[in-house]
Amino acid sequence: MSRVKRGTTHVKKRRKLLKKVKGFKWGRKKLIRLAKTAATKAGAHAYVGRKKKKRTNRGLWQIQINAFVREHGLPYSKFINVLKKNNIELDRKILADLAANNKKILAKIIERCEKNDLTK
Repeated sequence: MSRVKRGTTHVKKRRKLLKKVKGFKWGRKKLIRLAKTAATKAGAHAYVGRKKKKRTNRGLWQIQINAFVREHGLPYSKFINVLKKNNIELDRKILADLAANNKKILAKIIERCEKNDLTK
């Protein structure tokens, strides 16, 4: 059986790893052993960050909706409840966008909900 020299694959693997950690500080950008751990930890943090981003965005949407709805004399929880009872299926992302950019449309939605409010 002939001998296989792994020089090219080994170099490619290292080059790929160092490309991932480009821009890191100190030895983590150039020393292979440190770069490996830095890359794996960075990947783990990125994974967690993608989940956390969804959480924080939802919280921000709720704050934006609440701020707009309270100007019209309605608390956030009752507004969401009335939307569900009136079968208006707009998610919080769309409602927050309407609160920021199209205030007239959201005001009309609030008026319609108050007219058709089933709790009164």
